[in-house]
Amino acid sequence: MSHPGYEKTMDDNLSSEEILNSQRKTGTLAIDLGNCTTIVAFQDELNRNIELLDLSPISRIPGEVPSLVWQNPKLNGSFLFGQEIQVLTSDLKRSPYLSSDFKRWIGSQKKQNLNDEKISAEKAGELLIKKIWDLIPDIYEIKRLVITAPIETYKPYRKWLYEIFGNFNVNEIALVDEPTAAAIGAGENGGAKLLVVDIGGSTIDMSMVQIEGGEGKAEPIAQLMRFNGKDLEYETKQVFRGAKVLGKAGLRLGGKDLDKWILNFLHPDLDSNDDLLFACEKLKCKLSSEDISDSTSLTEKITLVETDEIITLRLNRETFEELLCQRGLIKSLKSVLEKTLSRGRASGVELRELSGVIIVGGGSRIPLIRRWIQKEISPVPLLTPPPIEAVAVGALKLTPGTIIKDILHKGISIQCWDPRSLKHIWHPIFLAGQHWPTTKPFEIILGANQIKQRAIELKFALIEQELNHEIIYTNGIPTIQDSCSELKIEEFNNNYVTINLDPNGMPGEDCLKLMFTIAEDGTLFVEGIDLRTNKHISQITLGYIN
Repeated sequence: MSHPGYEKTMDDNLSSEEILNSQRKTGTLAIDLGNCTTIVAFQDELNRNIELLDLSPISRIPGEVPSLVWQNPKLNGSFLFGQEIQVLTSDLKRSPYLSSDFKRWIGSQKKQNLNDEKISAEKAGELLIKKIWDLIPDIYEIKRLVITAPIETYKPYRKWLYEIFGNFNVNEIALVDEPTAAAIGAGENGGAKLLVVDIGGSTIDMSMVQIEGGEGKAEPIAQLMRFNGKDLEYETKQVFRGAKVLGKAGLRLGGKDLDKWILNFLHPDLDSNDDLLFACEKLKCKLSSEDISDSTSLTEKITLVETDEIITLRLNRETFEELLCQRGLIKSLKSVLEKTLSRGRASGVELRELSGVIIVGGGSRIPLIRRWIQKEISPVPLLTPPPIEAVAVGALKLTPGTIIKDILHKGISIQCWDPRSLKHIWHPIFLAGQHWPTTKPFEIILGANQIKQRAIELKFALIEQELNHEIIYTNGIPTIQDSCSELKIEEFNNNYVTINLDPNGMPGEDCLKLMFTIAEDGTLFVEGIDLRTNKHISQITLGYIN
C-alpha cells in the first residue's frame, strides 16, 4: 500500500542490482600516473564520451588524484592516499611516513631515497594504483585498462606494471608512452607530423610522432569484434590512427625540481618539506600567470609548525626566469630537443615539415618555457591542449583499434666471429631509431669457424652511444650535469641461445640463415633454415627489446 501523496514509478519494481545494471557503463579506463597528479579517465564503449572520474575521498577534483601515499606510523598496513592526506598536520605529513615525488624513481637504476621513506617508490606507486582501482564506482565495467609510461624507464616501468596488474580482472591492458598519447590527445588529424613536449612533475619528454592517414588516404575504420578470443557485446567503430614515433628523448627533471630550486634560492638555510614545497609550487603557478608583469613581486606565506615562524616566499618573474636559466633548465631543454630532432631527421623528417608542436604537462604553463619553445620551433605553430588531462585523453583514443609503431632506443647486435681480425665483433641486427614492430624480418647468414662444429651460439647486446644529462642531488637540491659520450654495451639476454648443427659444420661453410623479427609487444624472435639440409629452425623467443 502506497503512502499518501506518493506516486509509484517503474523503478519501485526494480531491485538495487537491476538499477545498478541499468546505469552501468562499459568501456576503457585510463590511468596516467604523474609525479604530482594522477589522472583517471573513462571512455564509454557506446557513445565514446570521456569522463574524468571523481574518486572520493582521494580526488582533489574529478579526474585528479594527488600522487601522495601516507603510512600510518601507529597502524601497520594502514594508509591514506591523495586528497585524504591534506587533512593531516604538517608534522604528520613529513617523511618517513609520507611518500611523494615517487614516480620519477620507479624503474630507475639510480635510486635516490631523498627523504628516507618507509616504503619504496615502486610500492608507493603500486598502493596508489590499487587504491584507485578499488574506488572505481560499480557502475563502470572496465573491459580495457590503458596505462601511460615515461620514455626513460619504459622497459622496467612496463615490468613493474605487469606485476601490479597480473591479478586485475580486466580483459586487456595496454601500455602507451606519454608523449605519443599527448599527440593523440591534442586531436590532430591523420597524416600530421608533430613534436610533443611533455613537462611533468618529474620528467621532461620530447617525442616526434606521425599520425598515419591523410595525404589523400582514406581514414580506415577498425572494427573491434573479438577480444581475447571472445565475441564482444558491442561493435566498436573507431577512426584508425596509428602513431609512428620518429624520434624521442627525455630527462628525469620536472616541476618538483623547480620548486626545490625556488626554496633553495629564497631560503637556503631551510630544509625542504612538503608544505614548503607546496607553497613554492603555488608561487610558481602565480608567476606563470599571463596577467602579471615581469617585475611584479608575488608572495606566499607559510607557518612552520615547530617554531610558529612565518616564512615569506617572495619572487618576481624576471628573477624566477633567471634562476631557471642559471640552474641549466634551458640548456637541458635544448639538448633534449636537439637529440629528438636529430632522431627525427634520421627518420627522414625535418623540423620545418611538422604541422605543429604540442606542449603539455604542468611545466607547459611557465612563460619562459613557452617562449623558448616558440623561438626554437618557429615558424611551426605551437599547440596548447589542456595540459593536465591531454595525456590520459590521448591514451583512451589510442585504444582499442590503434596500432603504435615505436622506435628502438638502443641498437640490437649479434656477436659474430670476424675471420679478418680473428676476433668476435658485434654485428648490427636493428639500429637505434628503427621502427617496430617490424614489417619484414632481418636476415643474416652464419657459418662455422671450427672443424666439425656441433653448434652455433647466439649472443646479443644492446648498443647505445650518446651524450646524456644526469641529475645529481646535493643536500636534496637537483643539479644538472653533463656526462661524457661513450659506447654502452648492455647484454641483452643473460643466457646464450644455442642452435645445434646436424651435420656438424666446417670452417668457411654457410650453415644457417636466421630471420629476426620484433612483434607488436616488443618481443624479439628468431627462426631460420639450415642451408645445407633446408630443415626449418623453429621460432625462438629472445626477449623484450624495450
